[in-house]
Amino acid sequence: MSAAPAEETIEPIRVMVVDDHPMWRDAVERDLQQAGFDVVAVAATGKEALARFKAARPQVVVLDLQIPEPDGVGVTREALAHDPSARVLVLSASGEQADVLEAVKAGATGYLVKSASREELLDAVRRVARGDTVFTPGLAGLVLGEFRRLADPSASADPAQPQLTERETEVLKMVAKGMSYKQIAERLVLSHRTVQNHVQNTLRKLQMHNRVELTRWAIEQGLDSD
Repeated sequence: MSAAPAEETIEPIRVMVVDDHPMWRDAVERDLQQAGFDVVAVAATGKEALARFKAARPQVVVLDLQIPEPDGVGVTREALAHDPSARVLVLSASGEQADVLEAVKAGATGYLVKSASREELLDAVRRVARGDTVFTPGLAGLVLGEFRRLADPSASADPAQPQLTERETEVLKMVAKGMSYKQIAERLVLSHRTVQNHVQNTLRKLQMHNRVELTRWAIEQGLDSD
């Protein structure tokens, strides 16, 4: 009798929670653990966060902006400089434009205000871990609009710029419009994995580290308006 094939085990997403308010920090940690995430570290200050980040190597950091120095923007910048593969999801009481844009420019791939529900938070952590960008409704348009404003339409094209395939360009246009991998896969009748591979190939060709950088570049090229 042949042995039954072993079931594939899926490792839980490793998450670090950073918030200087004990009640918020404990509640987020509890919600994540109950949903099956592996909370590998918690921290109350920027200094603690950076020290524990290096040891715990989380895939996703759920981070408040208003924490003792360095603040959330500083932690985001330093953490991603140490490990560009990590993802930062800001969970803040502020929905102010300046705070959102500073976090995104530092490398955050998601931004939720603290009025978000438990389900929204859990879904955001999963999506950010997959490489999606996630924003509280209303904030995505703000971010895209700012990147478009900052883009220099008179900038000349670089003749040495890597050439993307037709399919990579098609996927990139949808990324620039804020579509998730799942939405892109359904639109193009592709698997989620295939879409992810196209994005990873594009990142490699353009020598970029994450989807935020890729979205910014695509908007600067005007791909979001096609």
